[in-house]
This record gives sequence, structure tokens and C-alpha cells, in this order.
Amino acid sequence: MNELRTNDWIDLRSDTVTRPSAGMRAAMAGAPVGDDVYGDDPTVNRLQQVMGERFGFEACLFFPSGTQSNLAALMAHCGRGDEYLVGQDAHTYRYEQGGAAVLASIQPQPLEHEAHGGIALARIAAAIKPDDIHFARTRLLALENTIGGRVLPVDYQREVTEFAHGRGLRTHLDGARLFNAIVKQGVTERAAVAGFDSVSVCLSKGLGAPAGSVLLGSRELIGAARRWRKALGGGMRQVGILAAAGLYALEHHVARLADDHANAAHLAAGLHELGLPVEPPQTNIVYVDLPAEQVAPLGQHLESRGIRASVAPHMRLVTHLDVSRAAVETALGAFRDYPGWGRLHRLYT
Repeated sequence: MNELRTNDWIDLRSDTVTRPSAGMRAAMAGAPVGDDVYGDDPTVNRLQQVMGERFGFEACLFFPSGTQSNLAALMAHCGRGDEYLVGQDAHTYRYEQGGAAVLASIQPQPLEHEAHGGIALARIAAAIKPDDIHFARTRLLALENTIGGRVLPVDYQREVTEFAHGRGLRTHLDGARLFNAIVKQGVTERAAVAGFDSVSVCLSKGLGAPAGSVLLGSRELIGAARRWRKALGGGMRQVGILAAAGLYALEHHVARLADDHANAAHLAAGLHELGLPVEPPQTNIVYVDLPAEQVAPLGQHLESRGIRASVAPHMRLVTHLDVSRAAVETALGAFRDYPGWGRLHRLYT
């Protein structure tokens, strides 16, 4: 059993593993708080105000997680027996235990993605159900940005949201890594969400807060989402401690996401030099293909070198604020020293 302390590991499993910095912890410790269920927490209220101003929405609501934020949004947009259109690899469909169907009786209609991560307009059009008692009523289109590290093109977002609205659908954006897209494209927050009726923005992951997402929308939608948040167990009390971390992240950790993107590109280039099949990253996520028989031994080797990674045939490596350029070099050194490297090299060269 490896006895490394938590701070000694290089953790490439996800950007969810980030730890609050000293400055963030100080902001959390000094945050004024109140009871947020009553709307009395001044730090939560400030976070919601700041997010609304930056993204251009009437109202915002703080949630403990992106999963709950997305689910409350779907429930606010749709009723029992309604349907939402969603990419088959989207988090709200594939990685949230089918919450929309299980807890809200909302039918998901999963659709294939395009190479850029969006869904083709023709595919969306074909999936919208006719007004017929045999079919669920199609109410909502849900997209994700970034998705698998890919950034949705701004022109596509404008086109797809206009198309959806023209067909009577509302639009929701799961912005779990939205700030990565904003930094990558060099656009404003408002431009990044133009055309969407609701947006869930995660404050953890690359921004480094320990928890929390903010749902943005109209006053009416946020009012409905507030009721669903309570029903889902998301009404919290003196939660300004967490909201303070989000405010600190917005001030200090957005621009530096470019460092994560650069480190991911450096990691991908190094793995490519070793002969491994690597997808060039757009943001902070690197995908590497491995033969199945090498997964277990490579995982054991990396762990022995103090590196945590979700080793799989289609392996995902994620850079974040706790992974420096030196840490990337250390990780690349571990890959180079892997005893099975000769086998891998023969397979891919």
C-alpha cells in the first residue's frame, strides 16, 4: 500500500480533486453567513448577484452540486411525462443515474454528438415529437460545454438555440467546465451563454472551490428551481462558507485556466512523442488509447510513482490548479519509465 500523503500525489483523475488554496480558505473562514433557505445569507446573495451580472441573467440560485442544479433546471422546464433532447454522452443523461427519469418522470431522448460535441440540427429536428397522444411532449434541448474537453463553437450555439426556440423548445446548458470554454475561446461570459434559457455553472473543478454550482435563468424559472431544490434536499443554511470559495474562485482562478490548457497540451505532446495514440486536447482533458492488457500494470506502475490516474483503454488525464508544469514532467517521466513501454511502442509504431 502506497503511504504517500494526499499532498504528495500528482492526481490526474479529474479537476474535481482540487483543494482550496490558502487564500480561498481564508475567504471561507471570514465569510459572513446567514440562513440561505430564508434568503438571509449575505455571501450567497452576493455570489448570486455577481453571477447574474456577469452572465446577464435575471436570477441565480446556489446549489451544492452540478448534478442537483441540472436536475432542478430540467424539472423547472419540464413536467411529468415531458421529454428533453440531450447528447448521449452528456453528463445529465449518462452520468447522473438517470435522475431526470427516476426522480422527475422526464423522458430523456439521447442523440448522437457531432465531432465538436454538439448535436446536428437535422438530428434534433427528427427527434422532436409530433403533437400526438402517443408521444411524450418534447420541451427542452440540453447541451454541455465543455463536453469531453471539447468546446462548443460559438456560431453553433447561436444557430442551435435559435433553431430550438423556433421549434418551441427551451434551452439549457450544463456549464460544468464553462469557464474553460470561455478562456479557450476568449469570449465574454454573456457571449458564452447567449441563447440559453438556463445555465448551470460549476464552481469546483478547474475553479478550485470545494463544492457548489449556480443555476442561472429568469426569475420565474429560478423560482420554480428553488422549490425543486428544497424538495431535492438542496436547501442549505449557513452556506456562505462555500459561496465565499466560489467568489474567491471567480476573482482569482479564471484566467489561470489557460495554464491548465497549456499543461494538458504539454502532457499530450509528451505522450505522443512516446508513440501513444493521443487526442490533441482543446482544454484541460487529454485522452489516450491503451491496449486492455496494459491497463492494470500501467495503473500499478503510475501509483507506485505517486501518480493517480483513471487508467483505462480510453484513458482520461485531467490537468488542474494542483498540477504544475513540473508535475506534468514528473508524470511524463513515469510513463517513459514504464516497464511495459516496449510492448506499447511495438503496438503503436
